[in-house]
Amino acid sequence: MQTRKLGNSDLHVTSIGFGAWAIGGGGWAFGWGAQDDADSVASIREAIDLGINWIDTAAVYGLGHSEEVVAEALKGVAKRPYVFTKCERVWNEQRQIGKSLKADSIRRECEASLKRLKVDVIDLYQIHWPEPDEDIEEGWQAVLKLKEEGKIRWGGVSNFSAEQMARVSKFGPITSLQPPYSMIRPEVEESVLPYCQANNIGVIAYSPMASGLLTGAMTRERVAAMPADDWRKEKNKHYQEPLLTRNLNLVELLRGVGAPHGRTPGEVAIAWVLRHPAVTAAIVGARKPGQLRELVGAADWRLTPAEVGAIDGFLKANPA
Repeated sequence: MQTRKLGNSDLHVTSIGFGAWAIGGGGWAFGWGAQDDADSVASIREAIDLGINWIDTAAVYGLGHSEEVVAEALKGVAKRPYVFTKCERVWNEQRQIGKSLKADSIRRECEASLKRLKVDVIDLYQIHWPEPDEDIEEGWQAVLKLKEEGKIRWGGVSNFSAEQMARVSKFGPITSLQPPYSMIRPEVEESVLPYCQANNIGVIAYSPMASGLLTGAMTRERVAAMPADDWRKEKNKHYQEPLLTRNLNLVELLRGVGAPHGRTPGEVAIAWVLRHPAVTAAIVGARKPGQLRELVGAADWRLTPAEVGAIDGFLKANPA
């Protein structure tokens, strides 16, 4: 699998990385429902076997559990992938999630992540959300301090606007941005991606398949049968009408684009994200062994201009 240099770092990452959001399991505000840890470990090891060289997680995924599962999966692995994680989302004993960009909080969060991940240094440490907005400068300076101390190798941000990146970059360069980017959520094309291109900021796109919606495996019946603790059912408007019908029609278009190449709708969705020159890599999640095998082909496959045009035509005719 080809690798690309991530922004101003010395990290050369595969164009697809393993996303560890869903393997945090259920029982928290943005969980994906119950998850078998053995399946999670097997999925991560399969990703490594397929050539993927980085894992993206966050402290808040499963309220620490995702990081612990990642550590378990990497136990005894000879060719260890890079491990990326995030700070800013915090929680209390009642499992209520809060937001903090105070320097002392970020330091505590980093130490906790190092312990859960069982590593001496975090390869990429990202501010998860720019919240509270008034504290983003303090938060970014805390991340840079951790880099100086050798706790992290590189620092990045997630969900920041171009204006917010400009505000914090005065204190030190940003290595990467992690924005939501897919056919269903293309908004970052307007100003965010051009800003990253102009400032040598790597882009790691999350949810390129719109949290599973564009995989080709999602149906109206499957959406209706989602467990109550799957965040997508109630908190993701793209899984609800009137957008659900529009999005399932989009999947059928992707199926038609991919079929002549032996590609799945999910691979088409990922390839569409990777086509943008600002994008370094895309995060692809998996909950069971076998799922990634149906998607990794997108890493080195390119859509033709005509295929991109057909997809863009649908998106313009059917705005979200």
